[in-house]
Amino acid sequence: MASPVFFSVIFLMFVLFHQITAQADGSGGVVFEDGYTVSTVLDGDKSNVKVNPHSILHQSPPSDMFVLLDSVASTFYTVSLPTTSNDTVIKSLAGNGKPGFIDGDLASARFNKPRSFAVDFNGNVYVADMLNRAVRKITKTGVTTIAGGNSQNSGRTDGPARDASFSNNFELTFIPQRCALMVSDHGNRLVRQINLKAADCKRQSRSVLGTTSAWLLGLGLSCLLSLILGFVIRPYVFPYTGRFRSPSLVQLDTMPNESGETNFDALLRHQKRTC
Repeated sequence: MASPVFFSVIFLMFVLFHQITAQADGSGGVVFEDGYTVSTVLDGDKSNVKVNPHSILHQSPPSDMFVLLDSVASTFYTVSLPTTSNDTVIKSLAGNGKPGFIDGDLASARFNKPRSFAVDFNGNVYVADMLNRAVRKITKTGVTTIAGGNSQNSGRTDGPARDASFSNNFELTFIPQRCALMVSDHGNRLVRQINLKAADCKRQSRSVLGTTSAWLLGLGLSCLLSLILGFVIRPYVFPYTGRFRSPSLVQLDTMPNESGETNFDALLRHQKRTC
């Protein structure tokens, strides 16, 4: 007769076999939702510039342009990804493929294994320059450092951005509602906040231009309608007083007098004499 230990071993083997089978056939809690497709829009080995994409974000203001980070090469690129064609174009944005810590013009600037980046409403790029322990800013005119970078060692100092310090493992994101960058400082197990300038958080003036154009269009239409209305009511207005006249008065004015001219003609002749 089999012992209880034998049955226990058999039972455990059955349970383990069932779990392994469930994981193998994908039924271990995975719910797959249909209706999605995957396509390749950029091949870093076949593009006009060879890149190793680490992360990519949409450039502001909205367009077909994206900002792409090649962390291995410590370089940022702009990428055109049209939705209606496969004409992908990659252009260098900042960095020259060599690690370092140099601010200045876009072509000569250097980063050191940037980890993540964010883009504000004006298209400025904020970089978590990981091994430089600094937050950098890329604009159309060049690269600057806005926080950290003065310490050769990891730190967690808050205060003025020039004196702040970070670990060598952090990421950031742009939060427009707070007009700030939120930093996930993994090495220090902290969440940090970098307050930005008000100008960095303002949207492009497209909406302002649109509002102004709409106002000017409305003003032009109002003037046109006023002009048309003026021509329509002109026969009912006395030229010399500006008072409204009834149709009966207009009929009397158009009736000829004893000399054969209408009152309106006589009024015009009188005005010509006085001018």
